Amino acid sequence: MQNQSYELFMGRLGKNPDLRYTKKKEPVCYLSVAVNKDNSEKPDWKRVLVWGKQAEICNLKLTKGKEIFVQGRTNIREYQDDEGNKRSITEVNARLVGFSNL
Repeated sequence: MQNQSYELFMGRLGKNPDLRYTKKKEPVCYLSVAVNKDNSEKPDWKRVLVWGKQAEICNLKLTKGKEIFVQGRTNIREYQDDEGNKRSITEVNARLVGFSNL
């Protein structure tokens, strides 16, 4: 079962991008983004997936601490772990990632 919603947010990278390639050689870049929440000292962490040429550009241009803008769809994926427990992962499939070159 997948639930989807649309998101726009700004945040900072918590670690350097992680570029990988699918079995079909499609680039996918994983980003960990800290988004400040109102009235909270702890950020809300977002797992962001960027695909295609944009993924390769993110890997080249982004580093830990860089502020970025993300536009995309939130997906909640459910799966069973090795012990048979039901788990879920919330990910944002980015349509657009914006950042400054400064």
